[in-house]
Formats: sequence, structure tokens, C-alpha cells
Amino acid sequence: MTGPTPLTWLYAPGDRPDVVAKALVSGADVVIVDLEDAVAPHRKEYARDATADLLAHPHPVPVHVRIGMAQDIEALAHLPGLSAFRLPKVTHPEEVAQASVCGVPLYALIESALGVENAYAIATAHPSLRGIAIGEADLRADLGVREDAGLDWPRSRIVVAARAAGLAPPAQSVFPDIRDLEGLAANCARGRALGFLGRTAIHPRQLPVIERAYLPSSHEIEAAEEIVKAAATDRGALALPDGRFVDAAVVEGAQRTLALAARLR
Repeated sequence: MTGPTPLTWLYAPGDRPDVVAKALVSGADVVIVDLEDAVAPHRKEYARDATADLLAHPHPVPVHVRIGMAQDIEALAHLPGLSAFRLPKVTHPEEVAQASVCGVPLYALIESALGVENAYAIATAHPSLRGIAIGEADLRADLGVREDAGLDWPRSRIVVAARAAGLAPPAQSVFPDIRDLEGLAANCARGRALGFLGRTAIHPRQLPVIERAYLPSSHEIEAAEEIVKAAATDRGALALPDGRFVDAAVVEGAQRTLALAARLR
């Protein structure tokens, strides 16, 4: 995927072409056509055919497909409008390797305790893999977690595995209450603190909240600019006038902040 780092990923049910069409003009950075949980079993074939029609030509917005079965890969992999497959409920690295076809980028969704335990092996399973993400609804049920804080360790595990594998920071899982935008903003702030970057959504009204939560503040931009400027005039570790210590890792983080800030222009 080229262009700015995606922050918003909008799901749309594959058996609702009208909803998919609206998603494509919603402002989301990526649209995910869902052939799995969002589609009833008796509508799976129709959803696949409708998605094939959609992907018969490219779109300005990257289109990913969350597959529901192996036949989805066979039917859609060759189409020019496909940007990536998202593989649900991945538990072993072999599942990623088996899904790799024709160099189509893959994203693995980790939604179980076993998947979390195998996160790094999954993240390094195949060159076609572009990212991993956590599916919190299924994982919550698998673990019997009642409080949101109970998922913080698995969340951090996914973030660490992605980083260790050289993948992009994962996007947060969906926030299921489309009416609670304040709760969404607070939860995004928590995810950002844990190392996530961006979030999947299930309704367009969630998109601006997610983007605001993950874009740097004016204070963060100012601090990043100061770090990058200081690093350009010196080499190795250095201290800023206010006493902050700056090394290569800090500079890299500041550069990432400024790359995100470019979206504000």
C-alpha cells in the first residue's frame, strides 16, 4: 500500500453492495469488505459474487477483503481492485502460508488465546504478510474476560510481535457501540498509549473520532520538530536545552510523528 499511513479502516458487509459503495466515499483510508462474520451463511455465495463485481476494477481507496472461506481467495485473488486479504481467526503460521497466492498482501487477525501465544510466529510466517491485528470480540469470549483492562496484555503482545517482525503497528479492533463516540475517543487514547496506530470501524461516524485520536497534537508536533531539527545539526546522542535526551530511536519516533502530522495540512 502506498500513500499516507492509514488510520481508519472501515468494515462493510459483502452482501450489501449499497453499503460498500457508501463506505468507498466515507473518507476511510481503507475499506474492508467483510465476507465472514457480517454475512449470514446462506448469503456467502452472493456476497462473494458481489465482491467480485466490485473488484473487477480498481478504486481510489484500497479495498481489503476479510475472507469467510478458502473459496473466497480462489475467486478474488486475481482481480485488479483487490488490495489485500484479511485472514480471520489465525492460530498458526501455516495458515498464513497456505493463504499466500500471487503475492497478494495479507493481514492476519488474531482472535484466540492460541493465536496470541503464536503471535510472533504468525507475524513472521510469510513475506506476503503486511500486518497483524487483534480481534477482540472473539478473544474476549475465548478468555472469559469481563473488564476491558483484561485485554491489555494480549493487546501489548500483538503490538510487540508486530514490531519484532518489522511490521507496521497494528490497528485497534472495532469499538462496537457506534453511538458512544466519547467512549470511542477514550478507548482510542488507551490504544494509542499501548502502541496501536489507527483503528477499524463499523460505522462512518466513528472515522473522524479515530483520526483525531491518532493524529499528533500541536504540542507533539512542536516537540517532534525540535528533535528533528536538533538531530540534523549533530550526530549521535544529544541533550535538548530543556534536558531531554535524544538518540536515534527518539529521532525516529519524532519523524513518525511528523509523517502523521502531514495529514493535517
